[in-house]
Amino acid sequence: MTTELSPDALSGLLDRARRDYQDLAGLGLSLDLTRGKPAPEQLDLSEDLLSLPGGRHTSADGTDVRNYGGLQGLPELREIFAGVLQVPAGQLIAAGNSSLELMHDCLVHALLSVVPGAESRWVDQERIAFLCPVPGYDRHFALCERFGIDMIPVPMTADGPDMEAVERLVAEDPTVKGIWCVPKYSNPDGACYSDATVARLASMSTAAPDFRIFWDNAYAAHHLTDDPVEIADLLAACAGAGNPDRAFVFGSTSKITAAGAGVAFFGSSPANLQWLLGNNAKRSIGPDKVNQLRHVLFLRDADGVRGHMERQRALLQPKFEAVARILDAELGSTGLAAWTSPKGGYFVTLEVPDGCAKEVVRRAAEAGIVLTPAGATHPYGEDPRDAVIRIAPSYPGLAELEQAIAGLAVCVRLVGYEQRAR
Repeated sequence: MTTELSPDALSGLLDRARRDYQDLAGLGLSLDLTRGKPAPEQLDLSEDLLSLPGGRHTSADGTDVRNYGGLQGLPELREIFAGVLQVPAGQLIAAGNSSLELMHDCLVHALLSVVPGAESRWVDQERIAFLCPVPGYDRHFALCERFGIDMIPVPMTADGPDMEAVERLVAEDPTVKGIWCVPKYSNPDGACYSDATVARLASMSTAAPDFRIFWDNAYAAHHLTDDPVEIADLLAACAGAGNPDRAFVFGSTSKITAAGAGVAFFGSSPANLQWLLGNNAKRSIGPDKVNQLRHVLFLRDADGVRGHMERQRALLQPKFEAVARILDAELGSTGLAAWTSPKGGYFVTLEVPDGCAKEVVRRAAEAGIVLTPAGATHPYGEDPRDAVIRIAPSYPGLAELEQAIAGLAVCVRLVGYEQRAR
Protein backbone atom coordinates (compact mmCIF):
# COMPACT_ATOMS: atom_id res chain seq x y z
CA MET A 1 0.00 0.00 0.00
CA THR A 2 2.96 2.34 0.45
CA THR A 3 3.76 5.19 -1.94
CA GLU A 4 7.13 6.98 -1.75
CA LEU A 5 6.85 10.69 -0.93
CA SER A 6 9.40 13.46 -0.56
CA PRO A 7 9.50 15.23 2.83
CA ASP A 8 7.95 18.37 1.31
CA ALA A 9 5.16 16.41 -0.40
CA LEU A 10 4.40 14.50 2.81
CA SER A 11 4.31 17.74 4.81
CA GLY A 12 1.83 19.25 2.37
CA LEU A 13 -0.42 16.20 2.41
CA LEU A 14 -0.38 16.07 6.20
CA ASP A 15 -1.27 19.77 6.48
CA ARG A 16 -4.21 19.27 4.14
CA ALA A 17 -5.37 16.17 6.04
CA ARG A 18 -5.31 18.13 9.29
CA ARG A 19 -7.39 20.93 7.77
CA ASP A 20 -9.85 18.43 6.31
CA TYR A 21 -10.18 16.74 9.70
CA GLN A 22 -10.88 20.06 11.43
CA ASP A 23 -13.62 20.73 8.87
CA LEU A 24 -15.02 17.24 9.42
CA ALA A 25 -15.07 17.63 13.20
CA GLY A 26 -16.88 20.93 12.82
CA LEU A 27 -19.83 19.34 11.02
CA GLY A 28 -21.26 17.84 14.23
CA LEU A 29 -21.97 14.48 12.62
CA SER A 30 -23.70 11.56 14.34
CA LEU A 31 -23.33 8.56 12.02
CA ASP A 32 -23.24 4.86 12.93
CA LEU A 33 -21.61 2.16 10.79
CA THR A 34 -21.11 -0.37 13.58
CA ARG A 35 -23.45 -3.27 12.73
CA GLY A 36 -24.74 -4.87 9.57
CA LYS A 37 -28.40 -4.14 10.24
CA PRO A 38 -31.00 -3.96 7.47
CA ALA A 39 -32.18 -0.42 6.79
CA PRO A 40 -35.80 0.51 7.51
CA GLU A 41 -36.46 0.49 3.74
CA GLN A 42 -35.28 -3.12 3.57
CA LEU A 43 -37.53 -4.10 6.46
CA ASP A 44 -40.44 -2.36 4.73
CA LEU A 45 -40.17 -4.90 1.91
CA SER A 46 -41.53 -7.49 4.36
CA GLU A 47 -44.31 -5.33 5.80
CA ASP A 48 -47.01 -7.69 4.50
CA LEU A 49 -45.53 -10.40 6.70
CA LEU A 50 -47.09 -8.69 9.70
CA SER A 51 -50.65 -9.17 8.41
CA LEU A 52 -50.24 -12.92 7.91
CA PRO A 53 -51.37 -15.64 8.27
CA GLY A 54 -54.71 -13.82 7.87
CA GLY A 55 -56.94 -16.22 9.75
CA ARG A 56 -55.25 -19.36 8.52
CA HIS A 57 -53.82 -21.56 11.27
CA THR A 58 -53.00 -24.90 9.64
CA SER A 59 -49.89 -25.94 7.77
CA ALA A 60 -49.87 -28.02 4.60
CA ASP A 61 -49.92 -31.27 6.58
CA GLY A 62 -52.83 -30.11 8.74
CA THR A 63 -50.78 -29.10 11.78
CA ASP A 64 -52.45 -26.43 13.91
CA VAL A 65 -49.62 -23.90 14.12
CA ARG A 66 -51.13 -22.30 17.21
CA ASN A 67 -50.45 -25.35 19.33
CA TYR A 68 -47.44 -27.11 20.81
CA GLY A 69 -45.21 -29.52 18.94
CA GLY A 70 -43.46 -29.72 15.60
CA LEU A 71 -39.93 -29.44 16.95
CA GLN A 72 -38.37 -29.76 13.49
CA GLY A 73 -40.47 -26.90 12.07
CA LEU A 74 -42.95 -26.68 9.22
CA PRO A 75 -42.12 -29.02 6.33
CA GLU A 76 -43.16 -26.49 3.67
CA LEU A 77 -40.80 -23.84 5.05
CA ARG A 78 -37.96 -26.34 5.14
CA GLU A 79 -38.71 -27.19 1.51
CA ILE A 80 -38.41 -23.51 0.54
CA PHE A 81 -34.97 -23.14 2.13
CA ALA A 82 -33.56 -26.60 1.41
CA GLY A 83 -32.06 -25.44 -1.89
CA VAL A 84 -30.92 -22.07 -0.56
CA LEU A 85 -28.95 -23.74 2.26
CA GLN A 86 -27.98 -26.90 0.34
CA VAL A 87 -29.59 -29.21 2.90
CA PRO A 88 -32.28 -31.83 2.15
CA ALA A 89 -35.56 -30.71 3.74
CA GLY A 90 -35.68 -33.87 5.85
CA GLN A 91 -32.30 -32.98 7.35
CA LEU A 92 -33.21 -29.37 8.07
CA ILE A 93 -34.64 -27.86 11.26
CA ALA A 94 -36.65 -24.61 11.14
CA ALA A 95 -36.38 -23.05 14.57
CA GLY A 96 -36.71 -19.63 16.24
CA ASN A 97 -35.57 -16.26 15.00
CA SER A 98 -31.79 -16.48 15.54
CA SER A 99 -29.14 -18.67 13.93
CA LEU A 100 -26.69 -17.33 16.52
CA GLU A 101 -28.93 -18.91 19.15
CA LEU A 102 -28.64 -22.25 17.35
CA MET A 103 -24.85 -21.96 17.25
CA HIS A 104 -24.86 -21.16 20.96
CA ASP A 105 -27.05 -24.18 21.69
CA CYS A 106 -24.89 -26.52 19.60
CA LEU A 107 -21.85 -25.47 21.59
CA VAL A 108 -23.70 -25.91 24.89
CA HIS A 109 -25.04 -29.32 23.89
CA ALA A 110 -21.58 -30.43 22.71
CA LEU A 111 -20.12 -29.34 26.03
CA LEU A 112 -22.79 -31.06 28.10
CA SER A 113 -23.74 -34.10 25.99
CA VAL A 114 -21.81 -36.43 23.71
CA VAL A 115 -21.97 -35.48 20.03
CA PRO A 116 -22.09 -38.35 17.52
CA GLY A 117 -18.61 -39.79 17.14
CA ALA A 118 -17.28 -38.33 20.40
CA GLU A 119 -15.72 -40.34 23.19
CA SER A 120 -16.86 -37.96 25.91
CA ARG A 121 -18.48 -34.60 26.54
CA TRP A 122 -16.37 -31.62 25.56
CA VAL A 123 -16.66 -30.18 29.08
CA ASP A 124 -14.93 -33.28 30.45
CA GLN A 125 -11.88 -32.72 28.26
CA GLU A 126 -8.91 -30.69 29.44
CA ARG A 127 -8.88 -28.27 26.50
CA ILE A 128 -11.21 -27.41 23.63
CA ALA A 129 -10.09 -25.23 20.73
CA PHE A 130 -11.66 -23.83 17.55
CA LEU A 131 -9.99 -22.59 14.41
CA CYS A 132 -10.99 -19.01 13.61
CA PRO A 133 -10.40 -17.72 10.08
CA VAL A 134 -9.38 -14.06 10.27
CA PRO A 135 -10.69 -11.56 9.60
CA GLY A 136 -13.91 -13.10 10.87
CA TYR A 137 -17.20 -12.59 12.70
CA ASP A 138 -16.93 -11.14 16.19
CA ARG A 139 -20.00 -12.96 17.53
CA HIS A 140 -18.44 -16.34 16.70
CA PHE A 141 -15.42 -15.32 18.72
CA ALA A 142 -17.61 -14.08 21.57
CA LEU A 143 -19.27 -17.51 21.85
CA CYS A 144 -15.89 -19.19 22.19
CA GLU A 145 -14.81 -16.69 24.82
CA ARG A 146 -18.07 -17.19 26.69
CA PHE A 147 -17.48 -20.94 27.04
CA GLY A 148 -13.72 -20.92 27.54
CA ILE A 149 -12.97 -22.38 24.11
CA ASP A 150 -9.47 -21.48 22.95
CA MET A 151 -9.29 -19.72 19.60
CA ILE A 152 -6.58 -20.38 17.02
CA PRO A 153 -6.47 -17.79 14.20
CA VAL A 154 -5.89 -18.99 10.65
CA PRO A 155 -5.51 -16.56 7.73
CA MET A 156 -8.27 -16.07 5.20
CA THR A 157 -7.54 -16.15 1.48
CA ALA A 158 -9.72 -15.28 -1.49
CA ASP A 159 -10.81 -18.95 -1.58
CA GLY A 160 -11.52 -19.36 2.15
CA PRO A 161 -9.24 -20.23 5.07
CA ASP A 162 -5.61 -21.15 4.47
CA MET A 163 -6.19 -24.89 4.08
CA GLU A 164 -2.57 -25.90 4.59
CA ALA A 165 -2.72 -24.32 8.05
CA VAL A 166 -6.15 -25.81 8.73
CA GLU A 167 -5.17 -29.34 7.67
CA ARG A 168 -1.97 -29.24 9.72
CA LEU A 169 -3.70 -28.02 12.88
CA VAL A 170 -6.63 -30.46 12.79
CA ALA A 171 -4.40 -33.41 11.97
CA GLU A 172 -1.94 -32.90 14.82
CA ASP A 173 -4.13 -31.66 17.69
CA PRO A 174 -7.11 -33.67 19.02
CA THR A 175 -8.23 -30.71 21.16
CA VAL A 176 -9.17 -28.82 17.98
CA LYS A 177 -12.88 -29.61 17.83
CA GLY A 178 -14.21 -27.16 15.27
CA ILE A 179 -13.80 -24.34 12.80
CA TRP A 180 -15.99 -21.30 12.20
CA CYS A 181 -16.87 -20.71 8.54
CA VAL A 182 -18.92 -18.03 6.79
CA PRO A 183 -18.54 -19.65 3.38
CA LYS A 184 -20.38 -17.25 1.09
CA TYR A 185 -19.74 -13.49 0.98
CA SER A 186 -17.86 -13.94 4.23
CA ASN A 187 -18.13 -11.52 7.14
CA PRO A 188 -16.27 -9.19 6.84
CA ASP A 189 -14.19 -9.62 3.66
CA GLY A 190 -16.79 -11.01 1.23
CA ALA A 191 -14.66 -14.05 0.34
CA CYS A 192 -16.40 -17.12 -1.09
CA TYR A 193 -15.09 -20.63 -0.43
CA SER A 194 -13.84 -22.37 -3.56
CA ASP A 195 -14.91 -25.88 -4.50
CA ALA A 196 -11.41 -27.08 -3.65
CA THR A 197 -11.61 -25.55 -0.17
CA VAL A 198 -14.98 -27.22 0.48
CA ALA A 199 -13.63 -30.57 -0.69
CA ARG A 200 -10.57 -30.28 1.55
CA LEU A 201 -12.66 -29.33 4.58
CA ALA A 202 -14.92 -32.31 3.99
CA SER A 203 -12.18 -34.89 3.47
CA MET A 204 -9.26 -33.76 5.67
CA SER A 205 -7.97 -36.05 8.41
CA THR A 206 -8.73 -34.81 11.93
CA ALA A 207 -7.19 -35.98 15.19
CA ALA A 208 -10.54 -35.34 16.90
CA PRO A 209 -13.19 -37.88 15.82
CA ASP A 210 -15.90 -35.37 16.81
CA PHE A 211 -14.54 -32.44 14.81
CA ARG A 212 -17.30 -30.11 13.55
CA ILE A 213 -17.46 -27.45 10.87
CA PHE A 214 -19.77 -24.64 12.03
CA TRP A 215 -20.94 -23.58 8.55
CA ASP A 216 -22.65 -20.21 9.08
CA ASN A 217 -24.19 -19.66 5.64
CA ALA A 218 -25.68 -16.32 6.70
CA TYR A 219 -25.50 -14.71 3.25
CA ALA A 220 -26.58 -17.64 1.08
CA ALA A 221 -29.06 -15.53 -0.91
CA HIS A 222 -27.54 -12.07 -0.49
CA HIS A 223 -26.15 -11.29 -3.94
CA LEU A 224 -25.06 -7.82 -5.10
CA THR A 225 -24.32 -8.53 -8.77
CA ASP A 226 -25.82 -10.15 -11.85
CA ASP A 227 -23.35 -13.00 -11.39
CA PRO A 228 -24.37 -14.70 -8.12
CA VAL A 229 -21.72 -16.89 -6.56
CA GLU A 230 -22.55 -20.54 -5.95
CA ILE A 231 -20.53 -22.62 -3.54
CA ALA A 232 -20.10 -26.38 -3.31
CA ASP A 233 -22.47 -28.43 -1.15
CA LEU A 234 -20.53 -29.08 2.06
CA LEU A 235 -23.02 -31.55 3.52
CA ALA A 236 -22.91 -33.71 0.40
CA ALA A 237 -19.12 -33.41 0.24
CA CYS A 238 -18.77 -34.58 3.85
CA ALA A 239 -21.06 -37.54 3.23
CA GLY A 240 -19.15 -38.44 0.07
CA ALA A 241 -15.84 -38.29 1.94
CA GLY A 242 -17.05 -40.65 4.64
CA ASN A 243 -17.49 -37.88 7.23
CA PRO A 244 -21.28 -37.42 7.23
CA ASP A 245 -21.45 -35.97 10.75
CA ARG A 246 -18.76 -33.31 10.24
CA ALA A 247 -20.90 -30.35 9.14
CA PHE A 248 -23.30 -28.19 11.14
CA VAL A 249 -25.07 -25.87 8.65
CA PHE A 250 -26.72 -22.68 9.90
CA GLY A 251 -28.81 -20.03 8.17
CA SER A 252 -31.71 -17.68 8.76
CA THR A 253 -34.11 -15.22 7.21
CA SER A 254 -32.84 -12.45 9.52
CA LYS A 255 -31.47 -10.37 6.64
CA ILE A 256 -34.14 -11.59 4.24
CA THR A 257 -37.39 -10.63 5.98
CA ALA A 258 -37.67 -9.10 9.46
CA ALA A 259 -34.32 -9.17 11.24
CA GLY A 260 -35.86 -9.47 14.70
CA ALA A 261 -38.64 -11.85 13.70
CA GLY A 262 -37.13 -14.23 11.18
CA VAL A 263 -36.64 -17.99 11.15
CA ALA A 264 -33.34 -19.76 11.80
CA PHE A 265 -32.27 -23.09 10.31
CA PHE A 266 -29.95 -25.95 11.24
CA GLY A 267 -29.00 -28.68 8.80
CA SER A 268 -26.79 -31.72 9.22
CA SER A 269 -26.60 -35.51 9.04
CA PRO A 270 -29.50 -37.61 10.36
CA ALA A 271 -27.40 -38.53 13.43
CA ASN A 272 -26.62 -34.91 14.24
CA LEU A 273 -30.22 -33.94 13.61
CA GLN A 274 -31.50 -36.47 16.13
CA TRP A 275 -28.82 -35.37 18.60
CA LEU A 276 -29.93 -31.73 18.41
CA LEU A 277 -33.67 -32.48 18.36
CA GLY A 278 -33.29 -34.76 21.37
CA ASN A 279 -31.47 -32.07 23.33
CA ASN A 280 -33.82 -29.33 22.19
CA ALA A 281 -36.84 -31.33 23.33
CA LYS A 282 -35.69 -30.70 26.88
CA ARG A 283 -35.67 -26.92 26.44
CA SER A 284 -38.62 -26.30 24.09
CA ILE A 285 -41.98 -27.78 23.13
CA GLY A 286 -41.64 -26.38 19.64
CA PRO A 287 -40.76 -23.23 17.68
CA ASP A 288 -43.01 -20.31 16.71
CA LYS A 289 -44.90 -22.07 13.94
CA VAL A 290 -47.23 -19.10 13.43
CA ASN A 291 -44.22 -17.07 12.33
CA GLN A 292 -43.02 -19.94 10.20
CA LEU A 293 -46.40 -20.06 8.45
CA ARG A 294 -46.17 -16.30 7.89
CA HIS A 295 -42.92 -16.87 6.05
CA VAL A 296 -44.38 -19.68 3.96
CA LEU A 297 -47.32 -17.52 2.87
CA PHE A 298 -45.15 -14.46 2.26
CA LEU A 299 -42.23 -16.07 0.38
CA ARG A 300 -44.27 -18.94 -1.21
CA ASP A 301 -41.32 -20.84 -2.74
CA ALA A 302 -37.64 -20.62 -3.71
CA ASP A 303 -38.50 -18.30 -6.62
CA GLY A 304 -40.25 -16.04 -4.13
CA VAL A 305 -37.07 -15.87 -2.07
CA ARG A 306 -35.03 -14.97 -5.15
CA GLY A 307 -37.48 -12.24 -6.18
CA HIS A 308 -37.52 -10.80 -2.68
CA MET A 309 -33.72 -10.74 -2.57
CA GLU A 310 -33.60 -8.91 -5.88
CA ARG A 311 -35.63 -6.15 -4.22
CA GLN A 312 -33.18 -6.19 -1.32
CA ARG A 313 -30.31 -5.92 -3.76
CA ALA A 314 -31.86 -2.86 -5.42
CA LEU A 315 -31.59 -1.06 -2.08
CA LEU A 316 -28.17 -2.38 -1.05
CA GLN A 317 -26.17 -2.29 -4.29
CA PRO A 318 -26.06 1.53 -4.60
CA LYS A 319 -24.65 1.74 -1.06
CA PHE A 320 -21.82 -0.69 -1.78
CA GLU A 321 -21.10 1.12 -5.04
CA ALA A 322 -20.94 4.42 -3.14
CA VAL A 323 -18.42 2.99 -0.67
CA ALA A 324 -16.18 1.78 -3.51
CA ARG A 325 -16.51 5.04 -5.45
CA ILE A 326 -15.64 7.29 -2.52
CA LEU A 327 -12.78 5.16 -1.23
CA ASP A 328 -11.28 5.06 -4.72
CA ALA A 329 -11.63 8.82 -5.17
CA GLU A 330 -10.30 9.73 -1.72
CA LEU A 331 -7.73 7.00 -1.07
CA GLY A 332 -7.04 5.24 -4.35
CA SER A 333 -3.82 7.12 -5.16
CA THR A 334 -2.53 7.54 -1.61
CA GLY A 335 -1.10 4.10 -0.95
CA LEU A 336 -2.73 4.26 2.48
CA ALA A 337 -5.53 1.75 2.08
CA ALA A 338 -6.93 -1.30 0.34
CA TRP A 339 -10.49 -2.54 0.44
CA THR A 340 -12.67 -5.38 -0.73
CA SER A 341 -15.32 -5.24 -3.46
CA PRO A 342 -17.69 -8.04 -2.41
CA LYS A 343 -20.16 -9.66 -4.78
CA GLY A 344 -22.64 -10.10 -1.94
CA GLY A 345 -23.16 -10.05 1.78
CA TYR A 346 -23.20 -7.09 4.13
CA PHE A 347 -19.66 -5.81 4.69
CA VAL A 348 -16.60 -4.18 3.19
CA THR A 349 -13.16 -4.73 4.73
CA LEU A 350 -10.84 -1.73 4.77
CA GLU A 351 -7.13 -2.30 5.39
CA VAL A 352 -5.03 0.62 6.58
CA PRO A 353 -1.28 0.70 7.36
CA ASP A 354 -0.20 -1.56 10.20
CA GLY A 355 -0.62 0.10 13.58
CA CYS A 356 -3.26 2.56 12.35
CA ALA A 357 -6.71 0.92 12.60
CA LYS A 358 -7.45 1.74 16.24
CA GLU A 359 -6.35 5.33 15.80
CA VAL A 360 -8.46 5.74 12.64
CA VAL A 361 -11.50 4.41 14.47
CA ARG A 362 -10.80 6.72 17.43
CA ARG A 363 -10.43 9.80 15.24
CA ALA A 364 -13.58 8.92 13.34
CA ALA A 365 -15.54 8.57 16.60
CA GLU A 366 -14.31 11.98 17.76
CA ALA A 367 -15.66 13.40 14.50
CA GLY A 368 -19.06 11.72 15.01
CA ILE A 369 -18.58 8.61 12.85
CA VAL A 370 -18.89 5.41 14.91
CA LEU A 371 -17.35 2.25 13.47
CA THR A 372 -17.03 -1.34 14.64
CA PRO A 373 -14.10 -1.39 17.09
CA ALA A 374 -10.77 -2.14 15.46
CA GLY A 375 -9.79 -5.68 16.38
CA ALA A 376 -13.37 -7.00 16.43
CA THR A 377 -12.56 -9.05 13.32
CA HIS A 378 -10.04 -11.11 15.32
CA PRO A 379 -10.21 -13.42 18.36
CA TYR A 380 -10.12 -11.65 21.72
CA GLY A 381 -10.51 -8.32 19.90
CA GLU A 382 -6.81 -8.22 19.03
CA ASP A 383 -5.72 -7.70 15.43
CA PRO A 384 -1.95 -8.29 15.63
CA ARG A 385 -1.37 -5.91 12.73
CA ASP A 386 -3.93 -3.32 13.91
CA ALA A 387 -4.86 -2.86 10.26
CA VAL A 388 -8.41 -4.14 9.63
CA ILE A 389 -11.57 -2.02 9.81
CA ARG A 390 -15.02 -3.44 9.04
CA ILE A 391 -17.46 -1.18 7.17
CA ALA A 392 -21.20 -1.92 7.42
CA PRO A 393 -22.94 0.08 4.67
CA SER A 394 -26.49 -1.31 4.98
CA TYR A 395 -28.23 0.74 7.66
CA PRO A 396 -27.59 4.46 6.93
CA GLY A 397 -29.37 6.29 4.16
CA LEU A 398 -27.31 6.79 1.01
CA ALA A 399 -26.52 10.45 1.71
CA GLU A 400 -25.47 9.70 5.30
CA LEU A 401 -23.37 6.75 4.14
CA GLU A 402 -21.56 8.89 1.57
CA GLN A 403 -20.83 11.48 4.25
CA ALA A 404 -19.56 8.81 6.64
CA ILE A 405 -17.24 7.15 4.09
CA ALA A 406 -15.84 10.49 2.98
CA GLY A 407 -15.20 11.32 6.63
CA LEU A 408 -13.59 7.94 7.23
CA ALA A 409 -11.26 8.58 4.30
CA VAL A 410 -10.21 11.87 5.90
CA CYS A 411 -9.32 9.98 9.09
CA VAL A 412 -7.32 7.38 7.16
CA ARG A 413 -5.32 10.10 5.40
CA LEU A 414 -4.68 11.97 8.66
CA VAL A 415 -3.53 8.94 10.65
CA GLY A 416 -1.61 7.44 7.73
CA TYR A 417 0.32 10.59 6.96
CA GLU A 418 0.99 11.20 10.66
CA GLN A 419 2.52 7.74 10.90
CA ARG A 420 4.73 8.35 7.86
CA ALA A 421 5.90 11.68 9.25
CA ARG A 422 7.21 10.17 12.49
